[in-house]
Amino acid sequence: MPGDNKHKVAFGQDLTWRLQSVAFSGLFGALRLIGVDAASSFGGGLLRALGPLTGTHKTVLRNLLIAFPEKPESWRQQMARDQWEMTGRTFAELAVMDRLTPESGRIEIVGLERLHAVRDSGKPVVLISGHLANFEVMAAVIMHAGVPCQVTYRAANNPYVDKQIREARARYGIRLFAPKGDGTRELVAGMKRGDSIALLVDQKYNEGPEVEFFGQPVNASPGAARLAKKFDTVMLPLSVVRLKGARFRVTAHEPIAIPDTGDKAADVLAGIKAANRFVEDRVRENPVDWFWVHKRWPQKVYDRLKVGKDD
Repeated sequence: MPGDNKHKVAFGQDLTWRLQSVAFSGLFGALRLIGVDAASSFGGGLLRALGPLTGTHKTVLRNLLIAFPEKPESWRQQMARDQWEMTGRTFAELAVMDRLTPESGRIEIVGLERLHAVRDSGKPVVLISGHLANFEVMAAVIMHAGVPCQVTYRAANNPYVDKQIREARARYGIRLFAPKGDGTRELVAGMKRGDSIALLVDQKYNEGPEVEFFGQPVNASPGAARLAKKFDTVMLPLSVVRLKGARFRVTAHEPIAIPDTGDKAADVLAGIKAANRFVEDRVRENPVDWFWVHKRWPQKVYDRLKVGKDD
């Protein structure tokens, strides 16, 4: 909380955070009252209407152009509108995630035996995925499978809201912390205890090795591959697809082994490339499910779009 920080927070900032927290709490309370399907539909309808009016919509369209330059403009415009609905559903569903577990009957699981094998082995793995559909559902499946796991996430800027988000996730068993970077002491300590870790590998990353994502260069986080290499284990990819409304299919895929050639840097790079290819393949299969609202590519890729438009 702000009062626990070394640097004192200004009164105005703290007041703003508290007011935002009250609004956030009221919204989540209302969503829980109306139930899973209504909450999901409300969130989807709201962002489908408002999302295209925001400045972020331009980022969505640019991302779609980078990823799918061969598609007609009409397809990208429709996809941009559709993905806003999916994003809105995902946000609203956070309020009712304790009702979106495998026990609810809303989640199909393919490859559950792979997660059970991890559970029974007592050896940690690095679970990887991307911002696909409602990615929180994958965490619920990991908990359901009984895999001791630390699910990483990016802390909200507002510490009061962040606390509420943590509490919402705790309702279905997740232990969370905000990673401070690749190979943090918390991650390493957890894996030493036998805990697996779950990482989303498709975030924008300003450092790290350069790999291709949809044919364009990106700086990729090396954390997942490095930790798998360090602990002589595999990366186990998960994916989630939204079926209809607030129903999903989660798949545990074939593990990705990190090569052992004697060249550690090359082995880690091969793992990073494999992880990014996995995410790209899933996005190509179901593009509407991906989180298109963030700038995944470096600025130079977006700048080339502007040059091409001017030519």
